[in-house]
Amino acid sequence: MESQSDNKGIWKYSDKWEEELILLKTIIDKTELTETTKWGGPVYVYNKKNVIGIGGFKDYFAIWFFNGVFLKDTKNKLVNAQEDKTKSLRQWRFTSKDAVNEAVILEYIVEAIENEKEGKIIKPSKKEAIVSELLDQEMVKNPALKEAFAKFSPYKQYEFLEYIETAKQEKTKLSRIEKVIPMILNNVGLNDKYR
Repeated sequence: MESQSDNKGIWKYSDKWEEELILLKTIIDKTELTETTKWGGPVYVYNKKNVIGIGGFKDYFAIWFFNGVFLKDTKNKLVNAQEDKTKSLRQWRFTSKDAVNEAVILEYIVEAIENEKEGKIIKPSKKEAIVSELLDQEMVKNPALKEAFAKFSPYKQYEFLEYIETAKQEKTKLSRIEKVIPMILNNVGLNDKYR
């Protein structure tokens, strides 16, 4: 039989940080968030929207802010746990109770609640597919272009298509295509230089 602790996934270290997590809970209880349990651990919601979660990991315990990307983070506390995957989630990691500063934590949580009230969220990227007939024509003429374009992630393909198709006039679309063809052939994403 599997013991309970094998089954906790990301929560399997919560016991190690029991006191620390109780301390975080007492701080969070001072806010208007409601505690729920999701994915096997405590998640705090405002108006049924996930605002923060807490949990223990092997080397630290953490609060994560579901829409942490919008926090001002004036004290530079937040980290993005998975750079390429996570768009909005941010973690604040602690390695001891001494690191827990109630006033600052409350400041961050209050800001997160305000952002939730204002409806600041990153829209999920289920975007309408964009078709660029002009780019398609170029690819028919130039198989190497088609092959190079296929190597990009769907997200980067979308950026190119959006860039071309948001132009109002055909001549602008064509000039944008001329601009992106060398980028595509050199495997350079449209916004790579900003990433």
